[in-house]
Amino acid sequence: MRITALSGGVGGARLLRGLAAIDDLDVTAVVNVGDDDRIYGLHVSPDLDTVVYTLAGVHSDERGWGRSDESWVVMDELVRFPLDSAFRLGDRDLALNLYRTTRLAENAGLTQVTAEISKAFGIGVTVLPVTDDEVRTRLKVDGIWIDFQDYFVRRRHAVPVEDVRFDGADEARPTPGVLEALERADAIVIGPSNPILSIWPILAVPGVRDAMEDKQVLAVSPLIGGRAVKGPLAELLPAFGYGTDTAGVVATYAGLVTDIVVDRSDDPGPIPDVTVHVADTLITETAAARRLASQIVAWL
Repeated sequence: MRITALSGGVGGARLLRGLAAIDDLDVTAVVNVGDDDRIYGLHVSPDLDTVVYTLAGVHSDERGWGRSDESWVVMDELVRFPLDSAFRLGDRDLALNLYRTTRLAENAGLTQVTAEISKAFGIGVTVLPVTDDEVRTRLKVDGIWIDFQDYFVRRRHAVPVEDVRFDGADEARPTPGVLEALERADAIVIGPSNPILSIWPILAVPGVRDAMEDKQVLAVSPLIGGRAVKGPLAELLPAFGYGTDTAGVVATYAGLVTDIVVDRSDDPGPIPDVTVHVADTLITETAAARRLASQIVAWL
């Protein structure tokens, strides 16, 4: 079976970890790049790196991002300088971002560099940025537009959001292989990522949504008991006119989703034109991710 999965950071990466453990499953991950930014002069791709680190088994469950075996010599040294160091990159993380930035400066595309990074970490899943072009998520807060990392890291996603946009998306082209992976997939799985901040930037790239039409598209709800395991989704949904429930999550995909997986703690009731599946969706542990992935494959 060929599955193409759309993923943001932590939630999507954890589901990919479960899918990757299933034999005879051809998995391609299409990953959000709207969170990418220039930090300390380096091209940082938080969601791509979270996916790679998680699949390689070197991610930090404690922080939810970065490496588990991390050191902080560079960050500790930076405090002596008048530099905004709110965005913390560990030493090993810095090494990866130094490599990415160097290769991009040599005119390698982000897709090629991601493949090189995946190979270095022994990743069996094909990991594709949705586009090699620059797409940046920006949010309107207190009447002004700010960068995603300003909202998420510096303001700790604790401020009300009035609007969202994806700069560059209209002119972006899907990275080589993305449309092919979507079109040839037996099914498409959307991980338990934030639909608004992690999946909308993927769908905003021209051609991506069209390639998903007439496919079985199964999404895993990122809500458990009406709350997000991590991040500001429960606050964002009502801000954009959606309910903080399964129906609200389904509505964010505007008719694209054919199946939704919800946690046992939720009772969504029937949702028109969508098949509802119930499972344990808390997948912080590897074994839980494998169980959920096996159930998903059985439903496809």
